[in-house]
Amino acid sequence: MREDAESLNIKDVTANWVNAEVLARQIGERIKALADLSDTPLFFGRLDYLHSPGADRAEGAEGERFYIGRRHVHDHDGDPMVIDWRAPVSQPFYRASKKDPMDVGLRRRFGYTRGDITAYEDEHLSDPAEAAATSKLLQQEIERPRVGPMRDIVATIQPEQDEIVRSGLGGTVCVQGGPGTGKTAVGLHRVAYLLYAHRERLARTGTLVIGPNRSFLHYIEQVLPALGELAVKQATVDDLVAAGLEVRGTDDAPAAVLKGDARMAEVLRRAVYSHVTMPTEPVMVVRGSRRWRVPAYEIEEMVRELLDRGIRYGAAREALPQRVAHTVLVQMERSGEAPDDRVQDAVARNPAVKAAVKAIWPPVDPAKLVLRLLTDADFLAEHAAGVLDEDEQKTILWAKPVRSVKSAKWSSADAVLIDEATDLVERTHSLGHVVLDEAQDLSPMQYRAVGRRCSTGSATVLGDLAQGTTPWATRSWDEALAHLGKSDGVIEELTAGFRVPTDVITYASRLLPHIAPGLTPVASVRENPGFFDVREIDGTAEVVAACEELLRNEGSTGLIAADARVPALAEALTAAGIPYLAPGEETTAETRLTLVPASLAKGLEYDYVVLDEPQAVVDGEPDERTGLRRLYVALTRAVSGLIVTHAAPLPAALAE
Repeated sequence: MREDAESLNIKDVTANWVNAEVLARQIGERIKALADLSDTPLFFGRLDYLHSPGADRAEGAEGERFYIGRRHVHDHDGDPMVIDWRAPVSQPFYRASKKDPMDVGLRRRFGYTRGDITAYEDEHLSDPAEAAATSKLLQQEIERPRVGPMRDIVATIQPEQDEIVRSGLGGTVCVQGGPGTGKTAVGLHRVAYLLYAHRERLARTGTLVIGPNRSFLHYIEQVLPALGELAVKQATVDDLVAAGLEVRGTDDAPAAVLKGDARMAEVLRRAVYSHVTMPTEPVMVVRGSRRWRVPAYEIEEMVRELLDRGIRYGAAREALPQRVAHTVLVQMERSGEAPDDRVQDAVARNPAVKAAVKAIWPPVDPAKLVLRLLTDADFLAEHAAGVLDEDEQKTILWAKPVRSVKSAKWSSADAVLIDEATDLVERTHSLGHVVLDEAQDLSPMQYRAVGRRCSTGSATVLGDLAQGTTPWATRSWDEALAHLGKSDGVIEELTAGFRVPTDVITYASRLLPHIAPGLTPVASVRENPGFFDVREIDGTAEVVAACEELLRNEGSTGLIAADARVPALAEALTAAGIPYLAPGEETTAETRLTLVPASLAKGLEYDYVVLDEPQAVVDGEPDERTGLRRLYVALTRAVSGLIVTHAAPLPAALAE
């Protein structure tokens, strides 16, 4: 298929050089999408239908066989050899069961070792004599060692996951999933499915995956290309809102919480529209030897109507001169003239009209507006009255005056405020679909910023309330969806754990009553309980020894520690001659250990984990609840084994 694409001759099939360039680029993308991936087989399953799908199921009708894979594969004649996992005919591979065989006689799973078929496993779903059994190959694939970036899960998607993956483009879906439930993979595979089912529409409107940090995005960046999807963009919330703005400052927790509060949207709205003033003088338009007068009260009516309509500040500012010009045209027509649209445009550009509009509806610079709110106590008090109390206003005011927008040390929360103000002036471009991962850590204002990027599209929101590690972490998904502008979104919950071993998730779940009361604990479905040990130690030498012990196993190892302890551990590893990587860097056969600050552990996974000093992880956060949530994240990064090392006493919540 790739060779066919490479051999295409387009010299005589395009009308001009522009079309030729576009077609050449499309063919180039097609060739890239058909690239072979080492150790990645083209198919992983087979379905033998009792009858041909869609055909009359008359007795004696022949069945049909399909091979299921990551990509559609056809032969030289165009006949399908492998069916894309997203096709409707592939769905029974994920959903069929002994209770509901979905007209499937046999489901076969193939096992691979470094790209070669080494095993297969059959289920005769329509045979009542065969009992239902857990798939050994499925378990092996789930537990396969993880080296390198995140991989796709098309061979192991479970029925409850498949239901979310194949949900329609029109609705927003929020997935609450504990550690190891596969919510990130579900979100990415949903994007792949939507691009398959609605390719033309999403090609026009665009798709975006939003992650918590660059390390996380680097970790997941190969999943969609492995499924042939190359056009999906990835970004963090900071990337979206800080376009062209240098973020150099930080806020203390109380200021960051307030700046992220949804009430700030109303303060900004008031501040933006406070620039509008009602006219006190008429507008006099001179054209040739004639004068046309528009009274102040008529202009005021136009201004009030534009304000009442609630359209963007900038759009209303552009509409006002046209309204004034239209009034002049009506006067011209009454006097016997026959003006056309060109005359109206000329009147709208008349110096008198432009001067009046500038005085009534002046331009607003969003960054300057936010700077004034944060530095001018009187200006803030005027527009925050009844929204923020005096103490709250003092909390977000900057202590030192700033000369200009460029010299200001903007924080991430400030950038979100500027983004909100920018949207009040000019509508933000909306995409067709946005995936928002680790959403529990977003503030209401950040949700609003993401919601603007999919205001005319849909979203997939992924997260775990128990893993919220910011002071403004999400309290409920209903509240989050409301801030996102998707109150009608459907909330799904994944509770079956495929990644974290039973003993590990049971230990970590001791924290749930303290960090997310009422949340359903994850139940590991893995047969292998995993390796788990808690060790009291005397110093970093024993932490290094634990890493050396786990590195004797196949796969990746992560050493997770409180951010403040990372330099000392890095020094100890270097002294011991153990090479290590930073989060997001790809592991190799020679270097399989990653030193992970607890603040960056979210969303990452390793075959084995050494967790250093749980109490230090808790103490590294502004409050105990956030610290325990950070610890919960760190405890649940292991796929096969976890060693907890501590010299200080363990947190009381873990000892219970």
